[in-house]
Amino acid sequence: MLAAPPYLKKGDKIAITAPASKLERKSIQIGIEILQSWGLEVIVGKTVGNEFHGFADTLENRIKEFQSFLDDSSIKLILSARGGYGCSKIIDSLNFEKFKTSSKWICGFSDLTAMLLHVNSLGFQALHGVMAKTMTYHQASNESLRAALFGEKYAYAFESTSANRFGDGNGEAVGGNLALLVHSIGSKSDISYDGKILFLEDISEYYYNLDRMLVQLKRAGKLQNLAGLVVGDFSDCKDNDEPFGKTIEEIILEHTQTTKYPIAFGFGFGHENMNMAIRMGEELHLEVKLSGSIIKSV
Repeated sequence: MLAAPPYLKKGDKIAITAPASKLERKSIQIGIEILQSWGLEVIVGKTVGNEFHGFADTLENRIKEFQSFLDDSSIKLILSARGGYGCSKIIDSLNFEKFKTSSKWICGFSDLTAMLLHVNSLGFQALHGVMAKTMTYHQASNESLRAALFGEKYAYAFESTSANRFGDGNGEAVGGNLALLVHSIGSKSDISYDGKILFLEDISEYYYNLDRMLVQLKRAGKLQNLAGLVVGDFSDCKDNDEPFGKTIEEIILEHTQTTKYPIAFGFGFGHENMNMAIRMGEELHLEVKLSGSIIKSV
């Protein structure tokens, strides 16, 4: 299991930054109030509310702000304001040396998958969960984030689907947005998925492109030796005028048909209102039965 940064406690200072796409400052106000209700001191970076074309700020300013929060030992959590596009552009310009000796939680999802995976590659856990802007969506998602940040054990039970493959397994959590995972293959952030429980989600992709990305994961050896696979939401995915002919469930099952590990579909994870927090790099237990599936901290 990867090393967990210190869990939060009341009175801790946290920072919100926008390392990717732009957003209005007012869109995170509810998120700030929720975080403050947990007893946290919230610092909001200057990138939040700024804009440079579609980005939250210039590349240089986004790097500078993220680096300052990485280096500030009083900051116990860096929470992304939103995703979009841009995290992979800043990773290689960041210096994680101080982070390695004074680690902290880095949290987000979607485009933040690139950052979470990079933190995992350094030997530390990172948190896949709601961001400041998306804390308006679902109370259960917010509560799962609080529990994960404050070091509580968690167990998520969800209904079985006809596409599930039954079984159980233990392994470190890895994953997030499918496009960003594929994007990271061959980079400094790339890690082995062997013996791990892989979480997948995505949004607004064509079915043929989802198939192509899963082909890439398979060719890169990422799907062969998993301990389990958990499939979240593939939101607003679409077909061409000439139908691809398979659902996301059928595409995933095709590319995992030579494997034996359990597969659970239907987990609240991704771009829908319910987006349950997962500490990536933590040892989890996955159980998939006809009666339902469960994911829990070991």
